[in-house]
Amino acid sequence: MIHATAIVDEKAKLGKNVSIGPYSIIGPEVEIGAGTEIGPHVVIQGPTYIGEKNKIFQFSSIGEAPQDKKYNGEPTQLVVGDRNVIREYVTFNRGTADGTGKTVIGCDNLFMAYCHVAHDCIVGNNTVFANAASLGGHVEVGDFAILGGFTTVHQFTHIGGQSLCGQGSVVTQDIPPFSIAAGNRARAIGINKEGLRRKGFSADLIRALHQSFRELLKSKVTKQVALEKLEPLCDLYPEVAEFVNFIKNSKRGIAQ
Repeated sequence: MIHATAIVDEKAKLGKNVSIGPYSIIGPEVEIGAGTEIGPHVVIQGPTYIGEKNKIFQFSSIGEAPQDKKYNGEPTQLVVGDRNVIREYVTFNRGTADGTGKTVIGCDNLFMAYCHVAHDCIVGNNTVFANAASLGGHVEVGDFAILGGFTTVHQFTHIGGQSLCGQGSVVTQDIPPFSIAAGNRARAIGINKEGLRRKGFSADLIRALHQSFRELLKSKVTKQVALEKLEPLCDLYPEVAEFVNFIKNSKRGIAQ
């Protein structure tokens, strides 16, 4: 399962049925879970943990040192979950000592060619990063979020779960969950109605989210008044409570 031209450090730990293609390099302090497939010309450095049944395509660079001038060789980490598809030329960097010390990728994500996940990012599960979508340091991306091709995300920004960033979005402020954002600079323009419908969200829930979006982000009333009006919907729908709490807790401000 390991090609004769691959270089695997003796300190690396490989699970059952791991395959490593020609000319790939696996460094020390790298652990790769069972069933993961690594294509040709892939470089994986550590400390890095990669879970089971991932598929990493050619020319990817996984677990390299962070691109941060303050980084001074500290033993930071990259942790990757299970069943991710990582296409050509994708780069994942480890964390920094000034951050959390760890970059974390969840499970069942698709990273198309040329995507970049910088130091100290947290990416959830079932996300889609279209070609060349890139995250600055310390970014958080929620479950089922979709980043269109060539989307770029400023450091410390949060992108909520079930949201959609249109192609070429330049994200400098937080994108609420369940919403659609687009543009340079990206702005949240509404609820991701079609995406939520396809995922089985009820019409009543989608209407409640739409009302919450209008009250908090588009109406002329104060935020406090909007929050009071939305309390019954928060009690009725956990998703509305998630949407409202995301906006209340935003540190960079909401893109609107």
